[in-house]
Amino acid sequence: MEITKKAKQQLTASPAIIDLQGIVKRFYIGKPNELEILHGIDLQVQEGQFVSIVGESGSGKSTLMNIIGALDQPTGGQYLLDGECVGNLKDKQLSEIRNQKIGFVFQTYNLIPRTSALANVEMPMLYAGVTRKERTERAKELLELVGMKDRMHHKPDELSGGQKQRTAIARAMANDPALILADEPTGALDSATGHHIMDLFHKLHREQGKTIVLITHSRELAEETERIITLRDGVIVDDTGKTRAVGHGGKAVDETGKTRAVGHGGKAVDETGKRGGVC
Repeated sequence: MEITKKAKQQLTASPAIIDLQGIVKRFYIGKPNELEILHGIDLQVQEGQFVSIVGESGSGKSTLMNIIGALDQPTGGQYLLDGECVGNLKDKQLSEIRNQKIGFVFQTYNLIPRTSALANVEMPMLYAGVTRKERTERAKELLELVGMKDRMHHKPDELSGGQKQRTAIARAMANDPALILADEPTGALDSATGHHIMDLFHKLHREQGKTIVLITHSRELAEETERIITLRDGVIVDDTGKTRAVGHGGKAVDETGKTRAVGHGGKAVDETGKRGGVC
């Protein structure tokens, strides 16, 4: 399937939309005890890439996802999202970044149960101050894009798992975010439905040039992305970057692969115990 001109442009010489430098994360469990989960993570993701972060339970991938998604702050190091330093922002500012720059897709959908698919997709735009007419029109367009045109007035308990996830993806796209962050998006789905959801991510990446970061424990799922970052014990142990566009069903249409290791070999770069983020 042909890659659109927009997607090709974003895949070539794109700026880093995610820039993590020496990220350390510690959890304090009472003096003098502390548990360090991330050990000096260096990671850059360019605009328009489809990336997976893969690792077993306890690897630190959920902690890293929370930092990338501005849901948590690092203990050390700094993080720039779409060129903006997020490390020293206040809670209100972080909330605005999550609403406007990041679209979240969760394994458990996180839809509001008592309202329709249409209203769920409208919700991020409501908080962003979009007028009622504009947000309704856009929500309908997005639901049609993900194949939910005929189910937009149904509530979540009237939808299948795949339909709920399609709705969640439409909601993630509501404010045209710089980044889509998907946490085990097929984990609650059967194999066939999971493939349909991955096809939808490929469509968004291929046709709209969206930057997508997929968090997963599944190596098979990760193989569908153009770049695989492997996390183990809080360290990036492998970063297989395939600077190529990914077509339908995860098939590569251009192959110029390379592999590189990233990180500090498990050594923390910050020993102060203070919150990171100085840019």
